[in-house]
Amino acid sequence: MHAIPFAVFALGLVIAGPAFGWIEYASQADHFSINFPAEPDIREIEYQSEHSLLLPGRVYSYEDGPSRYAITVVDFSNTEQKHAERLASCVEELGDGDSCNNPWNTERHGAIVHATWNLIQKAAEVTHFSYHFSDLVGGHQLQLTNADGSRTFAAIYMHEDRLYIMEGTVPAGYPEPGLFQQSLGFIDENGDRIRYRSIYGNGFPPPPSFTYR
Repeated sequence: MHAIPFAVFALGLVIAGPAFGWIEYASQADHFSINFPAEPDIREIEYQSEHSLLLPGRVYSYEDGPSRYAITVVDFSNTEQKHAERLASCVEELGDGDSCNNPWNTERHGAIVHATWNLIQKAAEVTHFSYHFSDLVGGHQLQLTNADGSRTFAAIYMHEDRLYIMEGTVPAGYPEPGLFQQSLGFIDENGDRIRYRSIYGNGFPPPPSFTYR
């Protein structure tokens, strides 16, 4: 891709350039890059985890008439502490440690599955569901048909304790949003894209990697 000047924003930067008039958007705050039709709106959220923690996150989204493109990024980095605090509170309240548990590792390792299940629950039909990876970061890809006939191409990954949930939705008969679904990359603190040499699984020691622009 031909390099051209870019503009810097509070949470990320936008680089004009990819095919079809789309832009490459990069968030330094949440360490990812992705293709959007234009600069996305950003809002802060609380995400409810599988075990009912409220975790901080951001939704980056762009709507063009009936089409919507969004990536939700959720910070799981503090879940161990949150679950330890919940366990301590449970033990104090019940006075019986056997009645309490700490599902921290289940929470972290099951985050992709839980997010996938949430998407499946909303759909009228699942037409594709597979394991996938982006720059060798493992995750899931889905193709969904919704009740109104619209199509959603989704992908879910987890990298450095951040959960990434991508959803591209277009009306029936529109070109499928494959460009959006497949465009996710992960960047380091310098804004360079990370590429692993073997499969990365969140919560395990990372494999060797290199960076590039």
